[in-house]
This record gives sequence, structure tokens and C-alpha cells, in this order.
Amino acid sequence: MKIAVIGTGYVGLVTGTCFAETGNTVTCVDIDTAKVEKLSGGQITIYEPGLEKIFLRNQKEGRLFFTSSLKDAVETARVIFLALPTPPGEDGSADLKYILGVAAELGKLIKPGDYKVIVDKSTVPVGTAAKVKAAILSSATENIEAAFDVVSNPEFLREGVAVDDFMKPDRVVIGTTSEKAIKVMNDLYAPFVRQGNPIIFMDEHSAELTK
Repeated sequence: MKIAVIGTGYVGLVTGTCFAETGNTVTCVDIDTAKVEKLSGGQITIYEPGLEKIFLRNQKEGRLFFTSSLKDAVETARVIFLALPTPPGEDGSADLKYILGVAAELGKLIKPGDYKVIVDKSTVPVGTAAKVKAAILSSATENIEAAFDVVSNPEFLREGVAVDDFMKPDRVVIGTTSEKAIKVMNDLYAPFVRQGNPIIFMDEHSAELTK
């Protein structure tokens, strides 16, 4: 499957690399061109035990790419992960400006008839999936309501064991009521739960609350 991961911080880099490890073609996007150059050149930008080995292997085998062009990454992707920072605002609430900013850009890039699953991977408050969907639709110039679904897929990664946590999760939580999105996400995560741990499907609000 072709995947785009928006954001190459801790969660984005682990997510993108681990999905490449199971045979997907992954393009990670970041607006920091210097960082993209480092990553494209095989220089990992975070320290996480076990990550560099699979990062380099998947780059070498042509499954893991980096770009600063959102358009290039999104064009061919079936699944788009939003792994963007949500820093706390002055009142302590999560600042969604990066996520909603990218969502507005996605609205201009998604085409009718080219179905995509947009996945909130960042730590976000309840109700974010609905806001992301609204931001995508508000910037679209065509009727794309049937061309995408927004899914909540919270991460439960622990620093120091993040690769193991991703490759062998205790459980995978996916928030969506769309049968189309359920099938895509089930296929995507199937290789990670072969030992019998569950993929738990629920609605978007419940998944956001689980985090």
C-alpha cells in the first residue's frame, strides 16, 4: 500500500519506518528542507533503539522516501497519516493549528473518485476528527465528501521501546464508522497483529477518548 506520513518527528518517523518494514511504500513529508535532506541521505534525526537499522534497510530497498512536497506525497497515497505536533496553548489545551493547516491543504489536493483515508496519529482532543473533516471540505474546490474518510488511530509508543511497541502492539485502536476505511486500516495493520492481539474498532470520538 502507498502511504504518506505528514511530520517526521518521533511519532512520524517511527510510524513511517515501521510501515515500510511490512512492505508498504512510504513517503514522509516535512516542511524543514534541511531535515528532509538529512533523512534522504540516510541520517536519522532521532535516537530510538532499533530504528536506524530498519530505517536504512527500507531506504536501501526503495520503500522509504522523504520530501518537502505535500502534493507529491499525497497524490499517490491511499492512506495519509497526520503525525504533527499539538503543543499546549496558554490554557493547556492542544493547539491544532498544524493539523488543521495541513487538513486545509489536503482539501485542495484530494480528487473526487480517488479515495483516501486520512488518519489522525497525533495526540489530539476529542472532536478533532470532525474538525479535520470540516477543514478538508472547507478548502475543497470540488465535491470530495465521498473521496475520503477521517480516522482516529492513537499511538501508544514508549520512548526506548517504540519500534517493538509499533511492530508488536498490545492492541491497535482505530476510530471510524466507515466500512471502506475499516477494510483499508484492517489490511494495513494485519501484519502487526499476527500473534493474536486485537485491532479494536470504535467510533472516532471513542478512539480519541481512549488516548
